[in-house]
Parts: sequence; C-alpha cells; structure tokens
Amino acid sequence: MADEDKKPSNFIRDIIAEDLASGKHQATQTRFPPEPNGYLHIGHAKAITIDFGLAREFGGKVNLRFDDTNPVKEETEFVDAIKEDIAWLGWTWDRECYASDYFEQLFAWACDLIKRGLAYVDDQTGEEIRASRGNLTEAGKPSPYRDRSPEENLDLFQRMRAGEFPDGSRVLRAKIDMASPNMNLRDPVMYRIIRQHHHRTGDTWCIYPTYDYTHGQSDSLEEVTHSLCSLEFEDHRPLYNWFIEQLGIFPSRQIEFARLNLTRTIVTKRKLRQLIEENHVNGWDDPRMPTLRGMRRRGYTPESIKEFMARVGVTKYNSRTEFALLEHCLRQDLENRAPRRMAVLDPVKVTITNFPEGETEWYEGPNHPGDESFGTRKVPLTREIYIDRDDFMEDPPKKYFRLAPGQEVRLRYACYITCTKVIKDADGNIVELEAEFDPESRGGSTPDNRKVKGTIHWVSATENVPFECRLYDHLFLSDDPEDLEEGKTFLDNLNPDSLQVIQCYGEPELAKHGMGDIVQFERKGYYCVDLDSTPDKWVWNRTVSLKDSWSKKG
Repeated sequence: MADEDKKPSNFIRDIIAEDLASGKHQATQTRFPPEPNGYLHIGHAKAITIDFGLAREFGGKVNLRFDDTNPVKEETEFVDAIKEDIAWLGWTWDRECYASDYFEQLFAWACDLIKRGLAYVDDQTGEEIRASRGNLTEAGKPSPYRDRSPEENLDLFQRMRAGEFPDGSRVLRAKIDMASPNMNLRDPVMYRIIRQHHHRTGDTWCIYPTYDYTHGQSDSLEEVTHSLCSLEFEDHRPLYNWFIEQLGIFPSRQIEFARLNLTRTIVTKRKLRQLIEENHVNGWDDPRMPTLRGMRRRGYTPESIKEFMARVGVTKYNSRTEFALLEHCLRQDLENRAPRRMAVLDPVKVTITNFPEGETEWYEGPNHPGDESFGTRKVPLTREIYIDRDDFMEDPPKKYFRLAPGQEVRLRYACYITCTKVIKDADGNIVELEAEFDPESRGGSTPDNRKVKGTIHWVSATENVPFECRLYDHLFLSDDPEDLEEGKTFLDNLNPDSLQVIQCYGEPELAKHGMGDIVQFERKGYYCVDLDSTPDKWVWNRTVSLKDSWSKKG
C-alpha cells in the first residue's frame, strides 16, 4: 500500500477499525471471490487491492475463493491464470477455496429451508418466471407452484439432484415476498438444473446453486467478517442477509464500494470477448486490453497499479477516473527503475563526411542519469548514423534547436555535428543527410566552451539492433466508449490507430535485454520486450510515452 499520507479517506477502513475496537470481531477476515470464467482486468485489481490490502493492514487474513457455480463457462485455465495474476500483483492468500467445496453443505441448507416452508420447486420456464416477477411499480405474481407442501418440494428437489428431470425444467426458489419493492427478494432462484462437466466436481452434480444463494453462505462458512464487493451488489444485500439470518449461521457483513470506471476503457467480459472473437485485438493478453495479462505484456508494473489504486481510493459513489492518472503512476514508477537506451523510431541516415571510414568510436553514457548504481554503457559512433526524422527540419522556425542546414547540434554522449547537405529523392522527400563533426567536441564539449542548445539521440547505422516496434495507443477514441448516438455500438468508437507497427534501430545494448525488460528510449518513452521476440527478431512494445498530461493538471 502507499504511504499513509497518500491514502484518501476510506470508509471501509473506518468500519473495520470500529469493529475491532468494539470487540465485535477479534480479527479481520476478507476474501476475493472471482468467477473462473475469464481473465482478471484492471477493475478486479481494485477489488484485489481492497480485499488483500485491508486484511493485511489490520493483520488479518484473506481467502482466494473461486465462485465456480456455473460450469458452462468455467475452466481450470482461468483458475490458474487468476492465481498467476494475483501473485504478479504481489499478493498472497491464506486459503484457496472454492464454492464447489461447499456444494454438499449448500444442498443440506437448501433442504432445511424447504422443510421450513422457505423454499419451493417451481416448474415454470425461465421466461415465465421473469414475466411473473413484475417491475418496480407492479408487484410480482406468485408462481402456481408456490404453495406446494414441504414434503413434495423436498421430494422434487432430491429428484432434481438425482437427475430425473431435463435441464431447465425446474428450479428451486426461495419463498420470500413477491410484492417486495426490492426485486431481488421476489422469490429468487436458488438452484437450476445444468448437465455440464464441472472443472472440479466432474459429473457429480447436475444441479448448481446460484451466486445469490452461494455467496453469503460461503462467506459464513469461512467466517468472513467483512465481505467487500462493488456497488452493483448493494440491492442484493437484503437477500444476502436473509439467507444468513434464516439459516442462523455466522453473520458475515457485506459492504459495497464504487467499482473502478476508467476513461477510454471497457471491462465487460462479454464485450472484451467480442473484441477478441471479431479480431479487433489479438487475444486476452493484447497490450491494448484492460486485462492484467495485457497490461503486464505492455509493461505495466504491479507497483504502478497499486499506487494508482491508492490514489483512486475507496468511495460509495460511482465516478469515472481519467486513464491519464494510471499512466502518471506508471511513469513515476518507471522513471526510477528503467535504464536508458537510445533508439531511432523513424530513421533518416546521416553520413558524417569527415569521420574516418571503417572506424568506430565508443562513448560512455549513464544507464540512469539519476542513479549511479545503474552503472554505464558504451555506445558506438560510426561514419553513418541514424537520427529520428522529426529531429531535422530543412526550413526551421526561430528557436528551433535541433538539426537543420548549417545548424549545429550535440549527439548525445558523443560530439557536435553540423548539417552540410540534404539529399532528396525524385519526389522531393528527404532520404539522407550529410554532416561534419567537430573532432574537438568528442565527449560533448569543446575547448572554446561554445553553447549548443540542441541535443538529439541517435544510433549507429552499422552497429545497432534492428527491431519491430509496436506503438500502442488507447483502444477507444472517447472517454466513454459506450456514450454513442442511437444505432451505434461500442465498436464504432474503436481507435483505428490503436496499434502501429514500425521498423526501428536501437543501440547495441538492447540485445542484452530479455523478455519483459523495460527501458526508457531517451526522449521517446518507456518500452518493453514483447513475448513475440525471438533470437532473430526483436519486438518492443511502447508502454507509455514521456508526455504526462496528468502531472500538468496538478
């Protein structure tokens, strides 16, 4: 967690502190309960930070519990991925649990509710049940099967478990109040028939409990003191409490907080899956995706994500946080940890005509200008070099301090050069430059101590590392990708330039880096080695540019 003075007000922290001070609880127990039906995204990172962070802050424990009650979409692959992502964020759990661990107990409790007349088997179709629930201004209509006797309901429920009925033919519903102003209390479904192989229990069960029936009881079994979830579950809390109270079990307390809403970001699993299936992105770990896998591949660090979550804080009201804040936290972290390297992304060749042919001079530069512990590296200067095209202008305005005809600049770490000739193709495009260097300026200074205002980066045209560079930008054009004109979908907001692939050159030191390494390309931004890299082909991803719009607001 961030330092105490960086933590915004946190009402959940206040609740926990009060419960411990009053003796209501002797220790804190939280849980993080993902459904293993997909990959974690940046929104989950907020819940993880809250669940794990507050438990650790108060010396308590946290369980990782997989809500595996829907075998249709759940897979072991997602279980493993979730565990890996949480560990990557730097958190460890005290117990690994599964809702499926409690299937027998949940079934026994359901039988108890049936015997007490608090649950019944309904033969209506799903569509009929939805139609009979009413709406916010109209009470629901009781099912024609609502008044079955406990004995008949118990027999039918046990036969449901035994597999006597087809999928979707019957459900078990709680018997609460069809006129309740809270729609969740209008006889919610507790069990449904689903013949689907389960990733842990196999084919043992053909009935599966719903989330609303499972969640509170799982919390209770684990003696979770503070069950923390996002605001969309606030209306479910009365149902959460109803089951616990009726069963007379450990009284876990559900507390809701505002979910993370980021500009230019969508985290709905269905829509993320659509992006993949329609080939708008290249899988769940595409660096443009808001998944933790995608962010990790792009070069985001756990520390930057944690700092971001600390700055966002915990509130009871929904709001939209600017993506620029997340990028600001990332830049701050990488500024301290990323070594510096030179790379040219849009190369134009410069021939230094008075530099000896076939010779190489090596110059020393710091790996990090603010931290001597990073050491130094050597960069080669040869007769032919590459500079970035935007570091030259043939007809520059006043106060232009980069390379121009007759204008002198400093090659970072090396020497001064002056442009002497511009070479163009038949269409008038600049294809090459010629320059002369001042032999007395080796190392970046001259005996006459003349001032050169412009310093540019460069790489040797013959001693370098060629690589593919993937320039990633926001996947969506507007802050709210779903705020669209009638008839439009979120796909109409896709940024056509969210990925550009270019061929570049970097200093030889780049060849010493490995998978996932992050460096700063001087004057450009932060970049990391992509997993598509091979010994014969380097691929670097742009993690984030150097421009920081958030810090300017501060």
